[in-house]
Amino acid sequence: MAEDIITVEELTKIFNGNQVAVDHVSFSVKSGEIFGFLGPNGAGKTTTIKMLTTVLKPTEGKAMILGKDVTKQNSNVKNSIGVLQQTYTADDDLTGYQNIMLIASLYGVPKEIAKKRSMELLKLVELTEFKDREVQTYSGGMRRRLELVCSLINTPKVLFLDEPTLGLDVQTRAATWNYLRTLKKEFGMTLFLTTHYMEEADSLCDHVAIIDHGKIVTIGTPNDLKKGLGGDIVMLSIQNDTEDISGLIEKVPAAKEVQRQDGTYRIKVENGEETAPSIIDAVRAEGHKVARLSLAKPTLDEVYIEFTGKSLREEEGSKVTAIRQRETLQKAQGGQR
Repeated sequence: MAEDIITVEELTKIFNGNQVAVDHVSFSVKSGEIFGFLGPNGAGKTTTIKMLTTVLKPTEGKAMILGKDVTKQNSNVKNSIGVLQQTYTADDDLTGYQNIMLIASLYGVPKEIAKKRSMELLKLVELTEFKDREVQTYSGGMRRRLELVCSLINTPKVLFLDEPTLGLDVQTRAATWNYLRTLKKEFGMTLFLTTHYMEEADSLCDHVAIIDHGKIVTIGTPNDLKKGLGGDIVMLSIQNDTEDISGLIEKVPAAKEVQRQDGTYRIKVENGEETAPSIIDAVRAEGHKVARLSLAKPTLDEVYIEFTGKSLREEEGSKVTAIRQRETLQKAQGGQR
């Protein structure tokens, strides 16, 4: 059984004495797995990564990486991890290769080793032919791949990635996922990523922690979280919605749970294909007209709704988050290779 490479106990960060960004989160990450923090902007994802990578000091709690305390042994932790930040950090006026060698020197990687390692990594992310071009000529996808190389130049045992595909198009995002899978499969690397993309968490992660308002609301494998919903989801809206018909719907056999939000009924059912027509019949029998009905199999979005009462928000969590994401999106614009 794989050992825990990251352990977090009651980790908390409070700004200005009263602004709770991360609220007593606890979890562990196994060696060689991809672990995801899924949540909206402003949920506490980036703050958690900053504490784990020694950028921020926790207000309370404890975090260990490779058996080293992130607060008391921060130098040891820094030397054993890599970080792919949400914002682009490469120098636009330098070439891709020059950026990599600069980062290698900051980590103290011997020059000859850095040269060999950089060429291996450039080949991995298909940037070899572009290594001598200035970064300002790179597309958003090329920039992200270069940032990935820079985060790997010190051969880290754990790689932290903060919104690694923010601003990338669908094709480039999928290619980035493949690079990350390669790091896990071929190098046995442990990856910890934050994301607000449901499909990214579902496709990549071995375990997912859903975080909202600084708290972890649930944690598990994507499949276990979806199975935990216990059925399909029917979404129903009726015309002239002036009364609550939850009680009527609950009388339908196999309708296990009914929630009403903004005029829409979210109904957890068994065998959705069979139960949905029964719901329609029951509603019509009482003189109501169905305006909209949809059937969904369990997804991580449904898991998120189950535990938070709302869909994953795409809102700005804070001014700082908004500025950072705007800068990232601007640099990611244009043709992506």
